[in-house]
Amino acid sequence: MQEPLLGAEGPDYDTFPEKPPPSPGDRARVGALQNKRVFLATFAAVLGNFSFGYALVYTSPVIPALEHSLDPDLHLTKSQASWFGSVFTLGAAAGGLSAMILNDLLGRKLSIMFSAVPSAAGYALMAGAHGLWMLLLGRTLTGFAGGLTAACIPVYVSEIAPPGVRGALGATPQLMAVFGSLSLYALGLLLPWRWLAVAGEAPVLVMILLLSFMPNSPRFLLSRGRDEEALRALAWLRGTDTDVHWEFEQIQDNVRRQSSRVSWAEARAPHVCRPIAVALLMRLLQQLTGITPILVYLQSIFDSTAVLLPPKDDAAIVGAVRLLSVLIAALTMDLAGRKVLLFVSAAIMFAANLTLGLYIHFGPRPLSPNSTAGLESESWGNLAQPLAAPAGYLTLVPLLATMFFIMGYAMGWGPITWLLMSEVLPLRARGVASGLCVLASWLTAFVLTKSFLPVVSAFGLQVPFFFFAAICLVSLVFTGCCVPETKGRSLEQIESFFRTGRRSFLR
Repeated sequence: MQEPLLGAEGPDYDTFPEKPPPSPGDRARVGALQNKRVFLATFAAVLGNFSFGYALVYTSPVIPALEHSLDPDLHLTKSQASWFGSVFTLGAAAGGLSAMILNDLLGRKLSIMFSAVPSAAGYALMAGAHGLWMLLLGRTLTGFAGGLTAACIPVYVSEIAPPGVRGALGATPQLMAVFGSLSLYALGLLLPWRWLAVAGEAPVLVMILLLSFMPNSPRFLLSRGRDEEALRALAWLRGTDTDVHWEFEQIQDNVRRQSSRVSWAEARAPHVCRPIAVALLMRLLQQLTGITPILVYLQSIFDSTAVLLPPKDDAAIVGAVRLLSVLIAALTMDLAGRKVLLFVSAAIMFAANLTLGLYIHFGPRPLSPNSTAGLESESWGNLAQPLAAPAGYLTLVPLLATMFFIMGYAMGWGPITWLLMSEVLPLRARGVASGLCVLASWLTAFVLTKSFLPVVSAFGLQVPFFFFAAICLVSLVFTGCCVPETKGRSLEQIESFFRTGRRSFLR
């Protein structure tokens, strides 16, 4: 089957020439690649993703600590721990819902800055918590901030980045989220749980400070009729010595053709509903691979299996592998293309989930009669109950399988789903549709995270991993049939492709 957006020759691809008509804009794009300001603006924005990644896995070292807390107001039962782990995703869903309004009302930059308020308040509540309600509220607020930034930052980055580096810059939100998670795992080896929350305030403050000096998205400014400000923003991003008029005219023409918001009737048009459907299904499949429950309960999962290394060390090692994998994706996304990495990513995740499920089902078990001393007991990660004696190198399987799963996710389905969401969504519906995608994504994550423990208790820890493996197979088929290749294409070219209606992605 012929792949879309691959620059094939023929009249069906007239809207996607390999090279744009010669113009001064060619020199503008070359200058953009060498300009450091767009990288500075991207860094300032993706600090919000750092905080998001940090907050997402905050429960990994904290849940085991609170389960052994001597304070009766903070001691967590299994049910309470499941709420503490999953309520973040409800907050993230609410943040995604709010992004549907704020993304177009305040703009991308101000929406990102606004997320600092619930984020800082949430960390403060968890740092000073004296009861379960403070922990849950703090976790919800940090989740709200994470959902808001998850919807706004990819859109902001994609709209300020030139096509030649949009793939690399589009991977930076996931990269920073991974770096935030790794920082949490590393600090969890050194700091008590309250100080982990205090440390989470630092990137939020730095983000606010840096973003105060960054411009808003030129596309957003043009959509609000602020043409002069948009031109200044684009000139600042590309460099004051660069001729940006060719690029500015292309963006201006696209914005003028879509000056009004999309109506519900228009949303049913193929050129609008197809890219939204692709982005939405990608976000759902991304969550159904199991990434959120695995990250939230990572240390507890290691506690419940026979592993060679201490669970805290295993969690930190997995975090480091995740960071390295996202770096690889960022460097290769504009070379190998989006679809190749998605295929490789889904295949690796399938093999890893299947291996982990088989190991848990057939491999060594704890000596305790409870079969798994971690996730299936009333108190997880009870290290006082010894595990079975390590069976040589076999007990490295959980660590290696989890490392490969995280590596596969981080090099494909992690960063590319966010990038493609910001690339394929039409400008008129980008703010609302990105919020809808994040809302659906985090509602799915909540269902998975909340049901993870009951499923483990009822059927065993291996069952969720077999389910995640099956979803990875579905992801392979979906990538081949529905996902377009957008490497090297401008946002205007991608939108023009969907508007032609020459191919149906969702037959």
